[in-house]
This record gives sequence, structure tokens and C-alpha cells, in this order.
Amino acid sequence: MAARVLLISAIASGQGKTTVTAALARKLARSGHRVRVFKVGADFIDPSMLERACGHPVYALDLWMVGEAACRQLLAQAAARADIILIEGAMGLYDGEPSAADLARAFGIPVIGVIDVSAMAQTVGAVAMGLRDFGPVTMAGVIANGVASPLHAEMVAAALQEIPLLGSLPRQGRAFAERHLGLVLPAEVPELEHQLDSLANSLILSETAWNQVPRYRWAADTHRDEAAGPTALAGRVVAIARDAAFAFLYPANIECLQALGASIRWFSPLADEPVPEAADAVFLPGGYPELYGEMLSRATRFHASVRLAHGRAVPILAECGGMMALTSGLIDLEGRSWPMADLLPGTTRMHTRLGGLGPQAWDTGEGILRGHTFHYSTLETTLEGIGRTVTHPAGKVGEAIYRTGSLTASYFHAYFPSCPRAVAALLGIQRAPP
Repeated sequence: MAARVLLISAIASGQGKTTVTAALARKLARSGHRVRVFKVGADFIDPSMLERACGHPVYALDLWMVGEAACRQLLAQAAARADIILIEGAMGLYDGEPSAADLARAFGIPVIGVIDVSAMAQTVGAVAMGLRDFGPVTMAGVIANGVASPLHAEMVAAALQEIPLLGSLPRQGRAFAERHLGLVLPAEVPELEHQLDSLANSLILSETAWNQVPRYRWAADTHRDEAAGPTALAGRVVAIARDAAFAFLYPANIECLQALGASIRWFSPLADEPVPEAADAVFLPGGYPELYGEMLSRATRFHASVRLAHGRAVPILAECGGMMALTSGLIDLEGRSWPMADLLPGTTRMHTRLGGLGPQAWDTGEGILRGHTFHYSTLETTLEGIGRTVTHPAGKVGEAIYRTGSLTASYFHAYFPSCPRAVAALLGIQRAPP
């Protein structure tokens, strides 16, 4: 299928990539285009905002974590359903190994440079040419963020010389709210739909420049995920926590479980919902438990149910925030201590500085799971880890993997499709009879 495929990047974080991508996705979708959006690298929060902007799930693209063949397959699938595919980069265009530029070059994807021009005019040309030529990459054009006036936009366009000014976004009175792990989750943003529509209305596109962006034909790929047996989790119910405290979920992880034959049951620890009795396995993803310490400390039905599941040897996989909720207690930034489910001995303590960040891999014994870590807390425990992840690309020791009974816990966030066999082994143990 023929589709315009564009990677939206910048010189660094904080230039407005997510804002521009969201505005562009909403504007194009409202004009009748079939739009799909992807996010480069490991991220849960920006994709949730972009999903609201375009109306479809937002998947990760990463040459290392997802894999080149799987990335090609995801793009081909999207091209069969859309005429415009937008890919938001991570950090700066050339940051990371692999970088957003590496992805663009691997698939021949032209780049839109988002440049914050609020404090510059002619210098924007040097920035745009540097973005284009350093790699190099194919530069489709620039979207200028923070334009002060039509005259300012004209100055920017002239400075870009042969690089097209695809669009401009005037200075905004407010931006998407942020906190320590990134943007505030969409459910917490009042009048988000109005804000997205307002951004779309404010984004001025050059119809002439936009129409010159070429379309590409993406052939279907023959890639298949590593075999784990299509029925490895057939007939098994995987209960997954999902609410404001446990919101860090890759759509691809859910689809991986379903492809393995599992059925999904959702429950909310924040609402003090118990682990479903039918659960053959439990997955507690990451999120923001530190913001809801008091509510989680009072979730006695949830605590009792997860301890009961653990006592019955139901496999439990807890990542980052999910692990925090299963420790003996959580100490927030104000120094307040909140009792948690007490399955994992020890206490997690929040800090103002990062405790871990970056891509990592875990050799599970059933295969290597790839993923990442990103947290501001530390775990104080006497429990010895059963192993460690390895950082990418440095190959250094990463996060500890803890196991106690049927519980496996870590700060490591796994990308399930990177090794479905390992996921099936983690969640496929037969539970003991009641």
C-alpha cells in the first residue's frame, strides 16, 4: 500500500515533538486521512497521548528492542490501513544506539525536524541543515514550533533555504503537563480533547510543501515472532492490573499474550478490586503507585487476593511500579510510608534523581527478553536477586530480578514480543489446587 511515512524528530527532548505529532495527527485525521502513529523506543506515556490524538493504538518501533524485521512488519501492517504514518522520535534525532536516525535510514523514511524557534530566526537554517547532514538523513522539511508571528514564520522559511517549511505552530499558552516520568497521563488532563483540537487548529501547514512529500509502497513482511507454540497459554486467564497507578502497558504485550492463547481479565487495584478468582497468572505492570500510596495502602481486598494467588502458586509477574505495590511498604517523596501487599520483603523509596534508565535485556533461561528500565525509586531489600539484566549497548550489569515463590519482580519492563517463549514460561506454570 502507498502511504506517506514520516519520522518526526528534533535536536533534543523538550522541543515539542509530542505536541507537534499530536497536533499533526489530529489535524490530518480530522481532514479525512487514515492516520497511524508510532513511537521510537521504549515509552508508555507519549504513546498514550498520541493514541488520543489519532484514535488508534500507538506501537513502539525500535531496531534493537522490537527488531528490524518486526518493525518492518508493523509498518507494513499500518500502511495497509492508513495513508499517513507518523513516527515520533525519541530524544534527539541522533541520540541513542540505535537512534531515531538509524530507524529512518533503515527504512528510507524522510524526517520532519521539529525546531523550537521561539528564541531564534535565521539560525534555524543552520540547525535544520545540521540535522539533515550529520547522519545524513533525508529531510522532508521542518515544522517550526513557537512561531511568534507571520513575519517570524517568513523569516524561518527564508532561512531554511532548500529545506521546506512544512508547517508552523504558534506559541501556545499552555503545554501538556509533565511530571517526573514524563507527560501526565491523558485521563488526568482536563479537557484534553479540546486541547488537542485547539493544537490542530493552530498548526498551519503548507499545502504545497506537504503535497511534495512522496508516498512509499510497503510490501508485507514474512517475519514471524519467535515461536513459543501458538497455544502455549491456551485456555489460561491472565489477570492484568490497569488503572492510573498501573498504566504502563505496551499494546504489543497484550497482543503477544493473546497470540499465545491467553484470555485477558482486567482489574483495578486502586479501586480495591481483587485479583479475579479465575486467574491462572497475574501481571502487574508499571505506572505511578507512588502518587497513590494512601489509596493502595487501603486496598485490602487487592492485598488479600494477591497474597492468596501467591499462596496458590499462581505465577505473578510484577514490573517496576507493579513490584513497588507488592513490597512491604512504599516511602513517597514527602517521607510518608504506606504499607503495600507485602509479598516481596523490603521497602521502595522515592527519590528526586533517576534510579535507572535505558535499554536492557534479561536472559530468562528460556530466551532473552528485551526491554528497558526507567525509575526514580530504589528497593531496599535483603532478598538476593536470581539474576541481572544487561544494559544495551554497554553490556554492563543492570537491574536485579527477584523471585520469591511464584512471584517474579524487577524494575525491568519487558517487551513481550521480543521472546514470547520466555513470557509463556514466566506465566505458564500450573497453579496448585485450592
